[in-house]
Amino acid sequence: MLDKLNIVKQRFDEVSDLIIQPDIITDQKRYVKINKEYKDLSAVMKIADEYKALLDNIEEAKEIIADGSDEEMTEMAKMELEEANARIPKLEEDIKFMLIPKDPEDAKNVIVEIRAGTGGDEASIFAGDLYRMYTKYCSDKGWKTEVEDISEGTSGGFKEIIFSVTGSDVYGDMKFESGVHRVQRVPQTETQGRVHTSAATVMVLPEAEEFDVELKPSDIRVDYFCSSGPGGQSVNTTYSAVRLTHVPTGLVAQCQDQKSQHKNKEKAMKVLRSRLYEQELEKKLAADSEKRNSLVASGDRSAKIRTYNYPQGRVTEHRIGLTLYDLSNVINGDIHKIVEELKLAENTEKLKELGEVF
Repeated sequence: MLDKLNIVKQRFDEVSDLIIQPDIITDQKRYVKINKEYKDLSAVMKIADEYKALLDNIEEAKEIIADGSDEEMTEMAKMELEEANARIPKLEEDIKFMLIPKDPEDAKNVIVEIRAGTGGDEASIFAGDLYRMYTKYCSDKGWKTEVEDISEGTSGGFKEIIFSVTGSDVYGDMKFESGVHRVQRVPQTETQGRVHTSAATVMVLPEAEEFDVELKPSDIRVDYFCSSGPGGQSVNTTYSAVRLTHVPTGLVAQCQDQKSQHKNKEKAMKVLRSRLYEQELEKKLAADSEKRNSLVASGDRSAKIRTYNYPQGRVTEHRIGLTLYDLSNVINGDIHKIVEELKLAENTEKLKELGEVF
């Protein structure tokens, strides 16, 4: 463990020097990358310092106990030795997980797309429930959410809603939400009291920076149209809504949320850039055999990942076989335990690949 930490310390010293170099500061892409690595290594070094201090304390305590000339000092040394030995295994486990190579995408902000699936009006209402669940979760994490585009359902909720999330290491947590979410409950429109199953699809895209994806203006077709839905006279009668089509790939993004044509175009461009980036990312993942079998591989979007069962107050996370009888809190944004368990499962998988044994 100490050998590995010494290697990390060498890299930390290198990065600390690089981050203040003028050529790095002026190169935005490199600076963002180096700055992220610096923050990650700083977190490791903080725990490494505690770990090394504990090892020194253990050696010192052993020497005092071996000497045995001062009874009071010997008793204190024994207590210190016991505390240090109890703390060491937890620190070693934390360090192991921190030394797992980080996915460079994890630090990115995200674009989340929620679409109502099978189940008619009830699926739209469920899509709205998921949107509220995520906004509350994001608020708990101190992240900011902003709606990019919206298509409302006929009985409440959304046929589709696209929103962005900005904050620290957003994709690292939110990436686990991609897939099909099922709900089992008695719909508001059901008169016989029968339980129905509905579904909504969630897609989480790492938000692309301008330097991640090169978008040529000549490759983009821009269409302007009148917004639909609520928003007052000006929204429905002016050509403020924008649809962008990336001609080479056929990918489309649109926005009609803002009254300003310029703002709608800006938001649609952000979504289009992220969809293009995610397409390239998928190709990379498909070429990487280790990641293809990963828990969060974005290959099969039709995969059922989670079920929310209202009659039993149960949430089942199918990928890791986790069941929680805490539906009311989960649907109110408390998905922290689910996310942490999924991260633990993914990291354990990565440790096995690296040949580490607990």
